[in-house]
Amino acid sequence: MSIVITPQTKVGELLDAFPGLDDTLAEWVPAFRKLKNPVLRRTVAKVATLEQAARIGGVSVRDLVLKVREATGQPAGPIEAAETSGPADSSAPPWLDPSRVRYSLDADKMLETGQHPAGPIRQYLATLEEGELIQLTSSFRPEPLIELMTNSGVAVYCRQDGPGRYTTWFCRIPPRVM
Repeated sequence: MSIVITPQTKVGELLDAFPGLDDTLAEWVPAFRKLKNPVLRRTVAKVATLEQAARIGGVSVRDLVLKVREATGQPAGPIEAAETSGPADSSAPPWLDPSRVRYSLDADKMLETGQHPAGPIRQYLATLEEGELIQLTSSFRPEPLIELMTNSGVAVYCRQDGPGRYTTWFCRIPPRVM
């Protein structure tokens, strides 16, 4: 299978096409050791792009794509997407009130047991009262989940609390009345 490696390349496709690449990635970025987790491999890796993986790993998209191309024997060539993404965290949105957290989830524990956080988050979102939140803690920035929920119309805010510690909040925003 021949894959052209770009920032939009899915991590799962890449790992399927190049067995052993996960070891190379884990040596370079310790956060990528999680790719050994079979649940992550079957879920997150199937939808996560290299661009999202770069944000999770705290490396530049350009450097990650070039490293993967080198490891797979592809020429360096141009990088077709923005080489940097915006800041991982911005100022907290007005809806974020940690005292309004109704559900708290630990993504790492869920993934260890074979459960992906997206399902429970969707279920819990349907039960939230106005202003209530879901809080997810993880050892990585959950980019694919953030993108999935944002594209579904859910308000999301992620903050890095320390090395390898992230807190992400989800909130249903009521429709605006004109």
